[in-house]
Amino acid sequence: MSVQVWTYLLVGITFALYIGIAIWSRAGSTKEFYIAGGGVSPLANGMATAADWMSAASFISMAGIIAFSGYDGSVYLMGWTGGYVLLALLLAPYLRKFGKFTVPDFIGERYYSKTARIVAVCCALIVSFTYVAGQMRGVGVVFSRFLQVDINTGVIIGMIIVLFYAVLGGMKGITYTQVAQYCVLIFAFMVPAIFISLQMTGNPIPQLGMGATINDGSETFLLDRLNGLSTELGFAAYTDGAKDMIDIFAITLALMVGTAGLPHVIVRFFTVKRVKDARKSAGIALLLIAILYTTAPAVAVFAKTNLLNTVSNKEYSHMPKWFKNWEDTGLLLFEDKNQDGIIQYLADNSKNELTVDNDIMVLANPEIAKLPAWVIALVAAGGLAAALSTAAGLLLVISSSVSHDLIKNVFNPNISEKGELWAARIAATLAVIVAGYFGIHPPGFVAAVVALAFGLAAASFFPAIILGIFYKKMNKEGAVSGMIVGIGLMLYYMAKFKLGWLGEIPDNSNWWFGISPEGFGSVAMAVNFIVALIISRFTPEPPLQVQEITENIRIPSGAGNAKMH
Repeated sequence: MSVQVWTYLLVGITFALYIGIAIWSRAGSTKEFYIAGGGVSPLANGMATAADWMSAASFISMAGIIAFSGYDGSVYLMGWTGGYVLLALLLAPYLRKFGKFTVPDFIGERYYSKTARIVAVCCALIVSFTYVAGQMRGVGVVFSRFLQVDINTGVIIGMIIVLFYAVLGGMKGITYTQVAQYCVLIFAFMVPAIFISLQMTGNPIPQLGMGATINDGSETFLLDRLNGLSTELGFAAYTDGAKDMIDIFAITLALMVGTAGLPHVIVRFFTVKRVKDARKSAGIALLLIAILYTTAPAVAVFAKTNLLNTVSNKEYSHMPKWFKNWEDTGLLLFEDKNQDGIIQYLADNSKNELTVDNDIMVLANPEIAKLPAWVIALVAAGGLAAALSTAAGLLLVISSSVSHDLIKNVFNPNISEKGELWAARIAATLAVIVAGYFGIHPPGFVAAVVALAFGLAAASFFPAIILGIFYKKMNKEGAVSGMIVGIGLMLYYMAKFKLGWLGEIPDNSNWWFGISPEGFGSVAMAVNFIVALIISRFTPEPPLQVQEITENIRIPSGAGNAKMH
């Protein structure tokens, strides 16, 4: 069977599975819609959290970034995995003990203010829509290549699927769908990685294969071969970095604290019965996430080596079918500048004739390596599972922020449960439409868009949550001021240096402190902390009752009358 037939078959089976789970687990109450009834097991929640967190950026784009930036791509590995540890240890158990449905719910109650709740909702919507744009683009990329439709049509198909199970099932439907999606995405990521590792090095473990010798009898290490290929073409050695240390530090920190402030991940810890279960599911999720994250650098090395061996200084007319297929999507572009029919892939942009979109590397990798058609189709199904699982979680955050935090807790406290459930579903529908628009008109490739979302979460939520848990005297004036200044500063920097909304985008030499837009969330977060702490010193302390609640959420369950001072 052809790749396209295999793709239709595997994607069709997985989509039928997701829709079937959504119908089986449809939500009948707001508690089921928001937090799956609060009775999910730690194992199921750990798998769902891993799928929710490993988005299209992790599956499709991260290895692509590492493939083209080499050592500099390590910031994504360090930031995203480190951030999950931060979330599991510093935030998840305490937020679960506080017992509110959403991040805006926590901020609204902890800072005893409707204004704080509204600001938190606005921040959640900005973060979630920025993040979901990357997921929808990931869906479009997969559909455009493997189902032979244009990217816009692919985005629309993805919207329809997500809309069905997110709106019908709510968190209950999403949770059990994400368990299935984790199984699909991890299998789809590991199978080709194992195949290619065996093919190139004879070692079936990709993490070890990356550092092994090539099995061509030369006794050359794979990374040495890739360094040689890179430098021959004028690129920096793959294992050398080009970024300034300050930018590496800033991006890593922004991704870490951004992870710890992501509302769609935090809400997962409200779906289990006990605080102990929140800790267990966090540990399980970290182990499951590590499988993909330790494999991604190996996939990047395999893909880049195979790409350079296949296309560099080769005749265009002799290119394999995969090259022409990706050209048709517009994500791979050959421009024969000297009209000699030879592909010149060089670091010198004036002579370079090949443009490769980062997002195609993982998806094209099995084709470049000439793996069987079913493996190629499996990767397509895995990419869709990764994008759809995160998109669904984000859409739930958007709908619950509107229905629960705005309508129920601000504008119409007397709304019936049925009315609130309908409001949540309508909000999710509108969110899917907006997300689809961003997917069709994204501000960059998948991981870059997602990195900006992490920066926004770092700039807005992280200080408010950390201070809300660990500093009992943090008041509403400080928290609200910090969130507004933090996210405002991050949005300004994105608009000026990334999106071009304030005129022509300045070059890198004009970055503040030498920090890229992807890393500027660290600076905005620091400003948020400073503003919040200064304002809180010159405004009234929180009510005594709020201070007692803050102390109480840090006391382990079963500690009796122990007090923390």
